[in-house]
Amino acid sequence: MDTTEPTLEEKAGQAPLIAVGMSGGTDSSVAAALLVDRGVEVLGVTARMWKEGSRCCSLEAVQSARKVCWHLGIRHVVVNVLDDFMQNVAGRFAREYVDGKTPSPCVACNQTIKFGALLTRVVSFGCTGLATGHYAKRVEAGDGVHLYRGRDTSRDQSYFLHRLSQRQLAHAMFPLGDMIKQEDVIPYARERKLPIATGEESRDICFAPPGHHHEVVERFFPDASRPGDIVNMGGEVVGQHEGIHRCTVGQRRGLGLSGGPPLYVVRIDAERNQVVVGSREEACAPGCKLEDCRWISGHPPPSGQAVEVSVRYQHGPVPATIEPGDDGCCTIRFEGPQFGVAPGQAAVVYCGAEVMGGGWIARRA
Repeated sequence: MDTTEPTLEEKAGQAPLIAVGMSGGTDSSVAAALLVDRGVEVLGVTARMWKEGSRCCSLEAVQSARKVCWHLGIRHVVVNVLDDFMQNVAGRFAREYVDGKTPSPCVACNQTIKFGALLTRVVSFGCTGLATGHYAKRVEAGDGVHLYRGRDTSRDQSYFLHRLSQRQLAHAMFPLGDMIKQEDVIPYARERKLPIATGEESRDICFAPPGHHHEVVERFFPDASRPGDIVNMGGEVVGQHEGIHRCTVGQRRGLGLSGGPPLYVVRIDAERNQVVVGSREEACAPGCKLEDCRWISGHPPPSGQAVEVSVRYQHGPVPATIEPGDDGCCTIRFEGPQFGVAPGQAAVVYCGAEVMGGGWIARRA
């Protein structure tokens, strides 16, 4: 007897069913409704990722998603991915902060949870793919699947999806990619009478109270709140911090510094437990070094190619050139110095509207 586990693709061919990742909010609910209205058989899926305090996977979110599914006449299931989320997203988030970095948890979540653990689960249910409420577009071509920025550039979320592989993108669907929220999505939700609140949705980290990410870090690392020096570029002590995890490159407010010209965080030295501050000009970088790069096509753009780069969500993209290196690294040179280039954040490379890929910022260059 052949006991070989079927591949995702083999399992996906078992039934014409699409799973929709649902948080109970406007975007994911509209994504599900659009597919239902197109005659697609839909399964609503809510991932249980965090025990309490989350805005996208709380008990209230589950109940809201279930209510929408009932309204649409589709099934709804809750999938437990708590262990995966704790290890690959929340735990990593906390570790990077104590290492003096500024993490991008939504990027990690899309790669390892939504289109990782959750996709694997829904395919085991017989689903051919997983749709989400992301504002992004995918296009199939002879050379593979391509990812593009969403039509609503004010909400484009391709930045968070740049690490998806060809295999993951082959199973992904983004029904809102060609829609603009205020013009298309909100009116559609009202016309469809979806039982949701259509107000502004939070863009903060879902598992941390707004402005209180340090509380999550301290749950994982109780000793994170270790005071230390804030020093200027010359090494002179100008203040005290209450833990480097409370600071990020480019930060000005909340440092407790007064008098003199404005000072911004230029870098964080975890080894010395120091926060280094300087002028805005000193907080700008001409380029950055990336590590652990992922390219949607499987290979980086040619050395010296003119591209555009975002070094954080809704930054730019700005003109730059790329110099691929060894071991999944590359160097980005900006056309002009960029403010607040923070280690730990993702730098995403675009060619026009197409997402080429990107990597984690290791340091300024």
